[in-house]
Amino acid sequence: MSRWHAIIFDLDDTLYPEQAYVLSGFRAVAQWAAVHLDIPAVQGYAELHQLFQQGVRGDTFNRWLHLHSLDADALVPQLVQVYREHTPLLEPFPEIPALLDRLCNTCRLGLVSDGYLAVQQRKFAALGLGHAFQAVVFSDQWGRQAWKPSVQPFQAVVQQLRIAPDQAVYIADNPTKDFLGARQIGMATIRVQRVGGEYAHLVPPTPAHAPDITLTTPDELATVLVT
Repeated sequence: MSRWHAIIFDLDDTLYPEQAYVLSGFRAVAQWAAVHLDIPAVQGYAELHQLFQQGVRGDTFNRWLHLHSLDADALVPQLVQVYREHTPLLEPFPEIPALLDRLCNTCRLGLVSDGYLAVQQRKFAALGLGHAFQAVVFSDQWGRQAWKPSVQPFQAVVQQLRIAPDQAVYIADNPTKDFLGARQIGMATIRVQRVGGEYAHLVPPTPAHAPDITLTTPDELATVLVT
């Protein structure tokens, strides 16, 4: 039986590889560009993917449009809209469905996730895991000020699960924002530092940001959660 009454998960790079969402968005953008910008979809996707592999973040579409001598100022807002509004094709990490099925027999499960509300809702729906969770909190429902490290989404999820914070553990991946708010209300915290994760290279900026436990493999996570 779980040592906690509730186990609360982050979404991106915790239940599924965040890179999969990025690449799904790039496919949607490449398909749009094939129709509207005469850039072949296969070529466009390959170029966007290459920029991502090179470590480009934040201004990917600007750089890509410049490669084609196109007006980034005019087109980037449209590409961002296509990216954010597309219906993603996502699969959870291989071990996650069985782990959730096992855990929901012994404790309550919750989700706390940051990001634009409609985007996060589409991600979660695409994963097909909703049946396992008794509480799902997207912090953007209160606006950007409620994104982690705010305590607000953590307070909301424990209230929905009807448990005390010290009866819950939060599992996530980004030490710059994921654990501070959870720890401030008394929750335990676990970082899953997967090889190749978007934030695996980051270190907690202060001791207060650090998780209680850091794990690196799926087997470790299952062992900690069910023993």
